[in-house]
Amino acid sequence: MALYVRATGGIAPARWKDPDRYITDGERFRIKELLIEGRSIRYVAKVLDRAPSTISREVRRGSAKGTPGEYAPSRARRDAFEKRRRSKELKIPSDPVLHAAVQHGLDEGYSPEQVVGRLRREHPDDPRFHVSHETIYRTIYLQARGGLKRELKALTRTGRTVRHPRRSAQRRRGRIKDMVSIWERPAEALDRGVPGHWEGDLIVGKDGASAIGTVVERRSNYVILVHLDPTKSRVEATRDGLIEKLSTLPATLKATLTRDQGKEMHQHRQVTNMTGIDVYFADPHSPWQRATNENTNGLLRQYFPKGTDLSIHSQEDLDYIADLLNRRPRKRLAFATPYEMIQEYLLR
Repeated sequence: MALYVRATGGIAPARWKDPDRYITDGERFRIKELLIEGRSIRYVAKVLDRAPSTISREVRRGSAKGTPGEYAPSRARRDAFEKRRRSKELKIPSDPVLHAAVQHGLDEGYSPEQVVGRLRREHPDDPRFHVSHETIYRTIYLQARGGLKRELKALTRTGRTVRHPRRSAQRRRGRIKDMVSIWERPAEALDRGVPGHWEGDLIVGKDGASAIGTVVERRSNYVILVHLDPTKSRVEATRDGLIEKLSTLPATLKATLTRDQGKEMHQHRQVTNMTGIDVYFADPHSPWQRATNENTNGLLRQYFPKGTDLSIHSQEDLDYIADLLNRRPRKRLAFATPYEMIQEYLLR
């Protein structure tokens, strides 16, 4: 994304809300899973309630060699992004009179906001001259591509050649340092045939004052519950709890851990260093990328109702609840239990 933004003068492509006819990221992950299972294009289309031709085109575009076995959700996503960056004629350059009026104001040293205000004052009843200052900025920076960069300083008083969005200091502080996106996660993590890939999250108690860490293995649905020490900060408690529980896993089950971008994972590097498990982060507001964990958290609410104080539960209590879940038959596992799936793998 950073490269795309840089190429467009700092203007990020407008977010779109996908109409039903567009393939979503969640569907791309599902397509990959079904193809790995050897399912046909028609079967995939039936599962996703899509036309076979739609799935066929999606697979072809997202495959390195045009074959289903080479399909990659990240490649398909990039292809869709590029295809939907359609060039649209900008309002100001498409109207010579408006363009001349805006250019005159900029030449006079007006800021874009002053240009907008002046045009509205001079032409109060003519919508043709009613533009926003952001429209002027977009025109300036998008036109700054190529050989126009050197003239850009004459267009804005700051002299910047890339549009920098406003961000509060608080938002900058909240960003997780050195996080690695789920789109860079090994391809085998998407395939439930390979154990050792985990998903993690928190279930939060009353008023957000207490929490329990949850970790679930994707292939077996094996659950680990993590006690978070209420005397520590959420970041320290999450770090220490994960290290204590995940360090005891066999080496063959230490591959990846996918988390959301919660602030409690600020020290994820220490978790990786101490456990040997690489941590990846899902996209914001994308719970479907950690569907196994989301479903498990739903089951756990049977034992940890919302609006209750979760700090009263010791690690022994959590281990007991995890044991109950790990002995519960699962339909997805042909009614085997998570314990049986894990043991089957470890005894090979």
